[in-house]
Amino acid sequence: MPQTHAQTTLLAGTHIRERRLALGLRQAEVAAGAGISASYLNLIEHNRRKVKGEVLDRLAQVLGVETALLAEGAGGALVDDLRAAAAAAPTAGAELDRIEDFAGRFPGWAAVLVATQARAGQLERLVAALNDRITHDPHLSASLHEVLSALSSVRSTAAILAETEDIDPEWRARFHRNLHQDSERLASGAEALVAYLDRSENDEDQDTASPQEEVEGWLADRGWHLAELEQPGGRALLMAEVAGLASAAARKLAMAFITQAEAEGARLPAAVLGQAQEEHGDDPALLADRLGLPVLLVMRRMALRPGSKLGLVICDASGTLLFRKPVEGFALPRFGAACPLWPLFTALTRPMSPVGAVVATSGRSSRLFRALAMCDIRVPQGFDGPELREAGMLLLPLDQPPAGAAVLGVGSSCRICPRAKCPARREPSILSETA
Repeated sequence: MPQTHAQTTLLAGTHIRERRLALGLRQAEVAAGAGISASYLNLIEHNRRKVKGEVLDRLAQVLGVETALLAEGAGGALVDDLRAAAAAAPTAGAELDRIEDFAGRFPGWAAVLVATQARAGQLERLVAALNDRITHDPHLSASLHEVLSALSSVRSTAAILAETEDIDPEWRARFHRNLHQDSERLASGAEALVAYLDRSENDEDQDTASPQEEVEGWLADRGWHLAELEQPGGRALLMAEVAGLASAAARKLAMAFITQAEAEGARLPAAVLGQAQEEHGDDPALLADRLGLPVLLVMRRMALRPGSKLGLVICDASGTLLFRKPVEGFALPRFGAACPLWPLFTALTRPMSPVGAVVATSGRSSRLFRALAMCDIRVPQGFDGPELREAGMLLLPLDQPPAGAAVLGVGSSCRICPRAKCPARREPSILSETA
């Protein structure tokens, strides 16, 4: 009965060679038994020729093994993990075309490499998490200060009212008003503090230390898109979720986000944006010009479209990050100052002027991005009021830099950035310089 020819891969040659050597046979002996030339077998064993079905059957018979054992490649999971390890170090120049050969010849070393890569990734995440925990302390201190300050004010006002018998009615009303306001401050501060302390230590998703993180976590769970706003009465459908946020401040921020998203969605519907991107590409300044809309509005709509792979960071004039939609490979600090080399901060000094750069993130898993930033100015109180600046930076992943483009190395924050020779470094890094 004819054998069913197994589907072969280039790795079959490696299996043939290993089996031949294990049996102590010479190439000429195996080639003669299979009815092929020794030179052809040599090419097969060095993975320079794929094995035809009938030839593979004869080789398996000579070597005394099942055809499928010679035909099958290395474990798919192992090869996939090796490819992931190579992708994490794109500048190392790993020979991807010989990855199955490597896994087949040295499966033990391949497994060690994969395990090392996985461990390195775990350690990087641990360092980032520890850095976040360290920077949580100022927020805890601020929450305690707010509670104690409000408590002190309540106590002082209450003491005046209790110990002073003859108080002018106007002053009594003022003290009562202050007492009410300080009580609200105390309740709000206590709520935020309890929410911070009561989070689950074992649930990383619940590790939120600020109202902004609560809102961003809620949006991340929804894929950064509020589909309800695209239908009549959609805002009402979101109220139950907003009410479920832990703190009053987070609920207020969520409502502000919903209001803005609803207004911007009406000005730039998803279908209109999609058509514009097909015609003009992903340049937010170009799209804004064609659509007659503000650049930051277009950036937000691009980043928050369903399934969008773009990252978005927005800051105010102080450089504080007001909104963070992460993108894989570009770490965003949860607290504290970000990398001063980001085009986002350059844009703050050049209002209404586009700032773009090709950036490479720091660390072992360096990634390339096209960072496009723009700063907008508002004067909500007119010429006599303050000037408010808001800048946004859109992050578009790149596989390789455009021809002739300079690449700017950036980090997340100085504490965990390994670029020791960075001219903008503010403090020593807790990580060593990487190759």
